[in-house]
Amino acid sequence: MKFGKEFNSQMVQEWQGAYMGYNYLKKLLENIKKIRDQNAESHSDHPQARKGHMGRKLTMYRAFSGLTGRPASPSRRKDEEVITVTPMQHEGSENYCHTTFLKMSEEGAEFEVDFFKKLDDEFNKVLKFYEAKVGGVKQEAEELSKQMDALIAMRIKVDKPCYDEDSSTGAESESVVDTENQGGEHMDVIQEKSEDEHMTGEKSKFKEFKPASVEILQHVKINVDPVTPRSTLKNFVISSKLEPSFSKFELKKVEARLQKAFLGFHQQLRMLKNYSILNVLAFSKIMKKYDKITSRNASKCYLDVVNKSCLGNHDEVNSLIERVEAIFVKHFAKGHRSKGLKFLRHRNKEEKHRTTFFLGLFTGCSVALLAAIIVFVHTRNLLDHEGAGQYMSNIFPLYSLFGYIVLHMILYGGNTYLWRRLRVNYPFIFEFKSGTELGFREIFFIASGISVLALAAILSNLDMEMDPETNKFPTITELVPLGLVFVVLLITLCPFNIIYRSSRFFLIRGMWHCICAPLYKVAFADFFLADQLTSQVHCQPRIMDECNEIL
Repeated sequence: MKFGKEFNSQMVQEWQGAYMGYNYLKKLLENIKKIRDQNAESHSDHPQARKGHMGRKLTMYRAFSGLTGRPASPSRRKDEEVITVTPMQHEGSENYCHTTFLKMSEEGAEFEVDFFKKLDDEFNKVLKFYEAKVGGVKQEAEELSKQMDALIAMRIKVDKPCYDEDSSTGAESESVVDTENQGGEHMDVIQEKSEDEHMTGEKSKFKEFKPASVEILQHVKINVDPVTPRSTLKNFVISSKLEPSFSKFELKKVEARLQKAFLGFHQQLRMLKNYSILNVLAFSKIMKKYDKITSRNASKCYLDVVNKSCLGNHDEVNSLIERVEAIFVKHFAKGHRSKGLKFLRHRNKEEKHRTTFFLGLFTGCSVALLAAIIVFVHTRNLLDHEGAGQYMSNIFPLYSLFGYIVLHMILYGGNTYLWRRLRVNYPFIFEFKSGTELGFREIFFIASGISVLALAAILSNLDMEMDPETNKFPTITELVPLGLVFVVLLITLCPFNIIYRSSRFFLIRGMWHCICAPLYKVAFADFFLADQLTSQVHCQPRIMDECNEIL
């Protein structure tokens, strides 16, 4: 894969406009190459040039450097300088560097000047965006630190751990953090220890123990959303409490929210680090292309400035990532590093070959069953029998409900395919649990499975109606649609961790929230599902009639 395609594929979609314009700069280099080729052809067509060098390249007439490879003199190195990059760090300036092209006397120099001007604009744009994001990340780190102070104090309030009060009374008053004066260093308030320090004796541990101050809870307000209709009605009828109770339920909710906040913060830091690495690599690639086209050595001078900037030296982001991982492992994973890092460092979901295999298998079976139904109707002359019209108008609407479900899933699978193709982060938008979101193959797989069940039930129903032996038992024939509904409901409500349990329960929860909307906090996924259902309200009376016929 070429770097341009890989560069576009690894972009963060929300930051697409802030990345380096690699394709635009590449087009400028192609224009420079065309101009240099035209100049070379014009020089080669000159009659004196043809007689002089007899078709040899100009490099054949360069002074011989010797077999021992003696280094070039300083004066020659100075003559071979192509550009000078001047950092601009004074206040009030939006530019961070300015490049001056030194070979203005050569033909086509104006194109190279334009290239370095655009290159400086792209570098200044990327660096400005990166510094703004780093500043925002530092502010968010301060807010998370305050939340962690409150969480630790709340744990002390709820759990009431035993410790030596005499050795910690003085430390307790000193542990109150003045967040206004700490600035960006507030993240270091949470005292973490290295593995070597954990190997000290138990006695030294208790001596160095400094509990967090509980006084911070006086300025804390806990907002716990009601999770049941009963709690919603209770908060609506009874006025909310003025002071938090600091119960274990509230502590659990606060821990869950902070865990989610740390996960989002860690993902933002990783995206920022990937943004830095990707742009530095893009500048390196474009400068190497320039050196290759112009046969010069200008990349080293420019890349030195890029690597010395905060874009190339992302130590602040790396230190924040390490701190976040250490804090998360200690406070939310009970010291299990592998478990905590597995939760933080989310990997892309791997596509399984068996899903594609069964998708093709069920799709082929659906086509075969549909063809069998058509052949069965024509070979048995069902349309020519007495009461055939009434029978068809009764039997096929019973199964149109499943066709409605399959059609919905096919459309949703198509949306998922386009979202992934256009790099829309739909798992984040719908708040799916990390790693449990369904791709378009999984959705098509479920739709094809339901279609196989529905078409097999239709075929068996037709065969039982036309068979003289089974025709004596009409009750069994009429139970086929009900049995199909029972199988689909059994799969949907199955409590075992099979057939995408997380996605099934997410759908059930969303349906229940749509029904009891005033009694629950409505999320975007609930609103999206309700909007899909209300947009097809004209089909719902027919569907309800079909459900009544089935039952």
